[in-house]
Amino acid sequence: MKRRDSMVVAPQPEAVEAGAEILKSGGNAVDAAIACALVQGVVDPMMCGIAGFGSMGVYAPSQGRHKYIDFHAPAPLAARDDMWEDLIEGEARDGYGFILAGRVNDIGYQSACVPASLRAYELAHSQYGSLPWAEVMAPSIDWAKKGWTVRPHVHAFWSDEGKMGRVANHERLRHTPSGRALYCREDGSPKMVGDLVINPDLANTLEAIAREGADVFYKGDIAGLIAEDMKANGGLISREDLATYQPKVLDPLWGEYRGYRVATNHPPGGGIMLLQMLNILENFDLRDIGHNTDEYIRIVCEAMKYATIDKDRFVGDPDFVDVPVSRLAAKDYAKELADRIRAGDKADVPRFNSGLPSKDTTHISIVDRDGNCVTMTHSLGMPSGVVTKGLGFMHNGCMGVFDPRPGRAGSIAPGKARFSSICPSIIFKDGEPYVVVGAPGATQIAMGVLQSILNVLDFDMTMSEAVSSPRFSATSNAIDVTNRIPRFVTRALEEKGYEVIRSPLSFSIAWVHGIRIVDGIADGGADPGADGMALAV
Repeated sequence: MKRRDSMVVAPQPEAVEAGAEILKSGGNAVDAAIACALVQGVVDPMMCGIAGFGSMGVYAPSQGRHKYIDFHAPAPLAARDDMWEDLIEGEARDGYGFILAGRVNDIGYQSACVPASLRAYELAHSQYGSLPWAEVMAPSIDWAKKGWTVRPHVHAFWSDEGKMGRVANHERLRHTPSGRALYCREDGSPKMVGDLVINPDLANTLEAIAREGADVFYKGDIAGLIAEDMKANGGLISREDLATYQPKVLDPLWGEYRGYRVATNHPPGGGIMLLQMLNILENFDLRDIGHNTDEYIRIVCEAMKYATIDKDRFVGDPDFVDVPVSRLAAKDYAKELADRIRAGDKADVPRFNSGLPSKDTTHISIVDRDGNCVTMTHSLGMPSGVVTKGLGFMHNGCMGVFDPRPGRAGSIAPGKARFSSICPSIIFKDGEPYVVVGAPGATQIAMGVLQSILNVLDFDMTMSEAVSSPRFSATSNAIDVTNRIPRFVTRALEEKGYEVIRSPLSFSIAWVHGIRIVDGIADGGADPGADGMALAV
């Protein structure tokens, strides 16, 4: 088989280094991705971790396989569809969850869904890995034992204030005594850039998992500690929830854009939104319209809005909701929507109330020398703030995005996973991987990934240029823009009747990380809005 460049791209340098070391030791892309993900859980503990969720696309030509391992965290069996119906105060403007009285879905023990990530890591390793499990886990144990220093992006996130009733991240950090001891200074404020974080409890937890496998977490001693902590503090997760959880292994959800084949994930992931938007935009000559002109932004944002409307109405856990994937991904349906956009129609995105987006997710893109590719986006959702005493990791907060109103695609149900915009994807050119891409960024993930794909496919950008270009988003009737979109462009949009909301940030709207492969040469791009890097091996 033709040898190719190997490359790791992720938002955390420590994690990228770990993945690169695994590749240098003879591991493959899956080994490297799992090592990278485990280190991310140590050095970016509010973004992801072993108690999180996600989706991993694995293209393994050496095995003749291309699959998605989807590990969306399900609601605990004790959850009920009407448990919070009387507590609704609002809905986030971008559609990322609801604001409830007492913030019970946003922080604390009831906000946690069943941990999914660790079981998925182990499953991926058992099916694709080449190095021993303990060797893949070793870098994360080392970082937890020896410690890591707070990076600028981590500190900025930890210090972020809550918007529209959302819990501030510094409140999450110190919600439990264990979290406060790990991540805060004596006065309760988040540790600063350069401060050391040592996590011996997490090191012990990871060492137990390295010795005994994921069963110790889901069925053994660690499961017992989690269940006891949940029961003592009003949480919903039980030993049965832990013992019965299994990820799903699926074929990719396929689409096509201008002759390129697009492989992405299934609902309740965001891949269907990505395909729908690409199908709509295929009806326009985007290069001729001009990159990030006001007309380009109008057209792309209207595509985003239509995909958002359909997501809100139809997309949920397919085990509970009949998701019309074929219709949403149909070219003729996309043409109907494109015709409306061309005619100047404005789509209306209904919202219960308004708010601001959130970003508490991370991503990994990896290719190895044998052409194996991994694209994985994983997260804690809105972190619960719960760190069980003696275990060292934070639980996810996935209950916060469920719709507390019964009878809807996103409503709460026992064992149901909520929608997530994560859409780790691989674009194929002439039957070979061309772009391996994904992003964190809450409901704006698909919007950031979309623009980076367009930047490469329609505007011939390198991967680094594609992820660094100024972005915008429309997940409501307003258009969000980063501060590098010129004001003369946004003035023209306002003259067309759009509300434009400008971020003070130069880099925002998801944090896209990807790899472009040209003649076997890997061209990596790490979003400059985070602390990460692309490292060739």
